[in-house]
Amino acid sequence: MSESETNADVPPYRYTAAMAAEIEPRWQAFWADNGTFYAPNPTGELADAAHPRAGAPKLHVQDMFPYPSGAGLHVGHPLGYIGTDSYTRYQRMAGFNVLHPMGFDAFGLPAEQYAVQTGTHPRTTTEANVERYRGQLRRLGLAYDDRRSVSTTDPAYYRWTQWIFLQIFNSWFDPSLRKARPISTLVDEFVAGTRKVDGRSWADLSHTERRATINDHRLAYVSEAPVNWCPGLGTVLANEEVTPEGRSERGNFPVFQRSLKQWKMRITAYGDRLVEDLDSLDWPEPVKLMQRNWIGRSRGAHVDFPIDGFEISVFTTRPDTLFGATYMVLAPEHSLVDSLVPAAWPEGTKDAWTGGHATPGAAVAAYRAEAAAKTEQERTADAKVKTGVFTGAYATNPANGASIPVFIADYVLAGYGTGAIMAVPGQDERDWAFAEVFDLPIIRTVQAPADFEGAFTGEGPAVNSDWLNGMSVVDAKASMISWLEEKGHGRGATTFRLRDWLFSRQRYWGEPFPIVYDETGLPIALPDSMLPVELPDVDDFSPRTFDPQDAASEPETPLSRKKDWVNVELDLGDGPKRYVRETNTMPQWAGSCWYELRYLDPHNDKVLVDPENEAYWMGPQRAGDPGGVDLYVGGVEHAVLHLLYARFWHKVLFDLGHVSSFEPFRKLFNQGYIQAYAFRDARGVIVAAEEVVERDGKWFHGDQEVHREYGKMGKSLKNVVTPDDMCEQYGADTFRVYEMAMGPLDVSRPWETRAVVGSQRFLQRVWRLVVDETTGAIRVTDDPLDVKTRRALHRTIDGVRGDMDELRFNTAIAKLIELTNTLTPLATASREAIEPLVLMMSPFAPHLAEELWRKLGHDDTLAYADFPVADPALLVAESITYPIQVNGKVRGRVEVAPDTTEDSVRAAALAEVAEALAGREPRKVIVVPGRLVSIVV
Repeated sequence: MSESETNADVPPYRYTAAMAAEIEPRWQAFWADNGTFYAPNPTGELADAAHPRAGAPKLHVQDMFPYPSGAGLHVGHPLGYIGTDSYTRYQRMAGFNVLHPMGFDAFGLPAEQYAVQTGTHPRTTTEANVERYRGQLRRLGLAYDDRRSVSTTDPAYYRWTQWIFLQIFNSWFDPSLRKARPISTLVDEFVAGTRKVDGRSWADLSHTERRATINDHRLAYVSEAPVNWCPGLGTVLANEEVTPEGRSERGNFPVFQRSLKQWKMRITAYGDRLVEDLDSLDWPEPVKLMQRNWIGRSRGAHVDFPIDGFEISVFTTRPDTLFGATYMVLAPEHSLVDSLVPAAWPEGTKDAWTGGHATPGAAVAAYRAEAAAKTEQERTADAKVKTGVFTGAYATNPANGASIPVFIADYVLAGYGTGAIMAVPGQDERDWAFAEVFDLPIIRTVQAPADFEGAFTGEGPAVNSDWLNGMSVVDAKASMISWLEEKGHGRGATTFRLRDWLFSRQRYWGEPFPIVYDETGLPIALPDSMLPVELPDVDDFSPRTFDPQDAASEPETPLSRKKDWVNVELDLGDGPKRYVRETNTMPQWAGSCWYELRYLDPHNDKVLVDPENEAYWMGPQRAGDPGGVDLYVGGVEHAVLHLLYARFWHKVLFDLGHVSSFEPFRKLFNQGYIQAYAFRDARGVIVAAEEVVERDGKWFHGDQEVHREYGKMGKSLKNVVTPDDMCEQYGADTFRVYEMAMGPLDVSRPWETRAVVGSQRFLQRVWRLVVDETTGAIRVTDDPLDVKTRRALHRTIDGVRGDMDELRFNTAIAKLIELTNTLTPLATASREAIEPLVLMMSPFAPHLAEELWRKLGHDDTLAYADFPVADPALLVAESITYPIQVNGKVRGRVEVAPDTTEDSVRAAALAEVAEALAGREPRKVIVVPGRLVSIVV
């Protein structure tokens, strides 16, 4: 029970948790039964010409939808949800047709791992969790259009996820147009001869060769390449899912590099647009910076180093340093390594280069095995001692004809750039460290300060670089790129830190690929008529992992064991044939890449989204506008993963003409976190916070004293407080008001259960303004307000509207509390002030506001009542007080009307401080309008 309910003398009509428990479910049922928060579409089954906001300006507000975990919500989770609910309730009353939906990102590893442990089907667990979340969200009074709710695990939903995948699979990126185009246009170019294939004509290729050529250009493609393998999760991971420590983001398992055949998406083709279009978005600058850094666009050149009849291509951002390249390094996994290795060490090979092995082949094999056992982070750590081995081959530096040794070393990764580098130790710290270990030449190509030691990475004139000598870095870069292109040794280029998106997962609980394979082993897209490809039931949900030290073994996916599903006979247009289904599944991110679109037209089984509905809710509003969701609220932890992937998918759909906006989310807002105290015992073990008591300024778990610390609320710190508990003890409206009043929405804030009672007392004071706590009678009269109170009311209205527009909910509530305190002492409660107060309070405490609105004599919901508007005439101050400074010190004050002329203000000020002037003639009298008067004597 709350503090206010512990008194046995509680008046019978006081607003308490018990009363809230009766009011809140009743209004939640009213809203559901009457479709109060349904938003009308311009066309289709969700259109409604009779809706009070039909034809009104639109507002599309969306939360990052939750993963429905078995633990349910704690009080930190709904912080953003309550924020967007308060905002959309306000904007609905302000005249907008508001779309505010909620769904569930329901594929994911936790349900599958639980299935592995218990045998419970992930769908059973997931659907139970979704229902629990729905109940918790409803209890909070969140005003969603429930007709539009989606779950990524619903086959009717992931049918369209699969359809989008096929759009990407059946597209290629045309660099000349900088956009995706249907794969058929690429075929047309091959057939017409405007695009060649290895110097051969299209007619000279076999059917299989043509298919393979086309596959090499698709935006979704199969590739055998080094990937992040996580045996602990039984799946590969995208780079974005691996922590800087080389462990899985989920579960904290070690991640290893392995070469596997996987589906990828060519997100790198969109690197330039993903960077450039950030400028069009109203996003927090730190999030934009994180995306720019992750994409990592670099300008430089590809340089070709001749070696034994072929060439090794490297990308460098510093082609001006080419004269200082004294050796090359390839990733141990580089495809050319085997071709380079001679049978014996060349004459003059240094012992330090051989790794103690008799032949280059033995040295390379041993080093490869050693590198394979390391994580990417271990390999690339700046602090680690550089290791490597000579391949036995030499390349030619194209700038000066020098013969330079070719090494393999684990600090170079096959998946980055070309998997090879030109090493310039004079200008790179890692190359310098490697050169010192292996006794390799160091040549500076940029003039360093006289007393500088080590690799110099700063600016300066070129040295030791022939015709580049004396040039600045910028000029030397441009000159070298021109020379490389003129001589045929390279070309200017742009590369990205961003890697193509690894899209396969060796798991069960995910979207099946709409792909089959024929006897050639090449992928074939299923027709739209065969969608969705539904997940079959299986007996064993466990992915079987291989030994991370055994690169030859392969993972086994759960779907691969379902032979009657994997091996299938289909008629794909040329008669029934046997095919093999793809047995990987899509990553969890797939369903969240496009859900903002399905909300717009959730039951349409003909198209992804009706064009008219998409253009209405997400289309650009003016020239240069990217379009998209008007306000998207979620945690900053999704800055790279979800947001980058969603932008990529949306741009492909835009290129293909399926959407009118070129960005999915016009404005982004990152809410803060709820933090709470956690407690550790003498062993350093976390103990349950609810079991800790305070005695004499210390904290005890049982009889044992414990140490208090502060951290993000969550299961790991055992400091969870649930919204269910808060609703039980105080009511949902009190909980909502407390969360919004705690501080700015974008700032993390401490949770303090004992402070919630302050929000409850505010609501009780509002209740008392309307209802007599002893008799239950309505206290409101039609008496007019006095002028002073009327001005206070309109200042509050003006301030609250400004705060609501800018998501400053805490200051809006502070103004409402101040107004309530102003009204409370008055002899009568005037309807002129009470009704605006109830309306302004309704975004935060909607159940209580609806109840009071009904008691005030209104028959319908206030959800579409007009939000109060301030009278501008009442916002003008009745008087202005000017502080008067004499030689910088305040010597008096004068109060004048707002429209008093400057000359009159000057005269009044001089009269007010005449005694302080003591007859002295002022040298200057400066009037700062509305602020102060400064007199200099």
